[in-house]
Amino acid sequence: MKIINIFDKIIEKDLESGFPKKKLLFRFPPEPNGYLHIGHAKSIYLNFKLAEKYKASVILRFDDTNPIEEEKKFINYIKKDIFWLGFKWNKVTYASNYFSKLYDLAKVIIEKGKAYVDDQKQDKIQEQRKNTFEDGIESPYRNRSIKENIFLFKKMKNGYFNDGDCVLRAKIDMKSPNMNLRDPIMYRIIKKKLHYRTKNKWCIYPTYDWTHGQSDYIEKISHSLCSFEFENHKQLYNWYIYNINKKKSLTPRQYEFSRLNLNYNVLSKRKLQILVKKNIVNGWDDPRMPTLSGLRRRGYTPESIKYFIQKIGISKRYNQIDISILEFSIRKHLNQISSRVMVVINPLLIIIENYPTFKVEWLKAENNPEDIKKTYRKIPFSKFLYIESEDFMEKNTKNFFRLSLGKEVRLKNAYILKANNISRNIDGSIKSIYCSYDKNSLSKTGLSSKRKIKSTLHWVSKIHALKIKINIFDQIFIKQIPEKSLDFLNHDSLKTKIAYAEPSLRTATIKEKFQFQRIGYFCLDKKSNKKTILFNKTVSLK
Repeated sequence: MKIINIFDKIIEKDLESGFPKKKLLFRFPPEPNGYLHIGHAKSIYLNFKLAEKYKASVILRFDDTNPIEEEKKFINYIKKDIFWLGFKWNKVTYASNYFSKLYDLAKVIIEKGKAYVDDQKQDKIQEQRKNTFEDGIESPYRNRSIKENIFLFKKMKNGYFNDGDCVLRAKIDMKSPNMNLRDPIMYRIIKKKLHYRTKNKWCIYPTYDWTHGQSDYIEKISHSLCSFEFENHKQLYNWYIYNINKKKSLTPRQYEFSRLNLNYNVLSKRKLQILVKKNIVNGWDDPRMPTLSGLRRRGYTPESIKYFIQKIGISKRYNQIDISILEFSIRKHLNQISSRVMVVINPLLIIIENYPTFKVEWLKAENNPEDIKKTYRKIPFSKFLYIESEDFMEKNTKNFFRLSLGKEVRLKNAYILKANNISRNIDGSIKSIYCSYDKNSLSKTGLSSKRKIKSTLHWVSKIHALKIKINIFDQIFIKQIPEKSLDFLNHDSLKTKIAYAEPSLRTATIKEKFQFQRIGYFCLDKKSNKKTILFNKTVSLK
């Protein structure tokens, strides 16, 4: 497949060089500290598709090394999102399963004289690391003996120290231009919150950089694929593995690809978490959020997400993806699968003067013209109808082709209508339009029904109309590339309106997708109930 060509070449070259195909093994390693967003979908797609192509396995590993932010509930949602995308892992593992092994491996680094316990506070350590233009300052504890470091590291593990008293640091190079090599922290003390899995068994926790590569090593991952923000971590990744791999056996290798950057969005769990905690959105699955759960609730389909990833491709080049490409992807799929229905948002009453007052016709309407399996539904037609108020203009103009006095339009799936008179409210606004219909013009019946009319309007029968609520969303941010998660917020990103729908929507389910004709694509929200039927707008028609 074109989308994974850059990694195909890498893997094919490895296989040609003698790498055993049966030892190909991939992983997707999320941290359980939030919901997955669409950027994660790119990594998921890449790893699982490569595994599928080469008949290899994928491990779903939760890199759970920070008890402060991680919760069990996030694991359940992550699993649900991956499964929703259509992928199935071969095995589930947890970095916390390896805490004992990671501790022992850290002692190996200490015994080589390449790690030490530092008693300085975090801010002092950060200050000493300086920047890429200045050499860092070595810690006064850097040259502690191996024996003393082993002793202190054991005391850290046994709970002798408090949070922030000391850390274990790798002893690499405080002058390195790569800041990640300036004696990075391997372990820190965290007592203020218990780990969701190991409870109070541990009070020291490995950092992500130490855990990630060593977990890859323990699990025998062959190709560790990550986004480009980890490129500068590769030297550290390799340094750690080199120093623990006594037998110099098969080691995992890290490869990078460009991360997904989407206009008007932030794709960072940390920043998205701020939106949730500050109540700027209504939870992780708010339909405005770029999380997979939010997109699913908004009406996006797994097919559209995967098509989007195929369309943008996977490369090593930084790029900023326009939101319109994502919208095109869902629009393309929804056009194929959505049932067409009629809904009026800004109702204007139509009274058909020559139609019998108590007569109701149940007209035949096609559900989806794109579906080869032609299916139909019945919609009620009566003397009193609603159309959109913007579909009527009192004085006809050259470029207005909808309803106006003395002018004809066709009603979708129904008759040709002509506007005759206007009824006004006390304030002069239009109350209703009196019209007449051509009884021989019913769509797809007889010669009169084939009369060429320039405009076709959607409508609903007033007495049968189902009152619903619809959520209409805009981007959370008003700037294409928001620098900070709380800057450039769009405070008008959610609007809820009352609308009137044909009665078939009374039995709508969450799994169904709908095209509100001439308006957009919609889906039923999970909070919808018999009392309040609520729909979310997925995307506009164009």
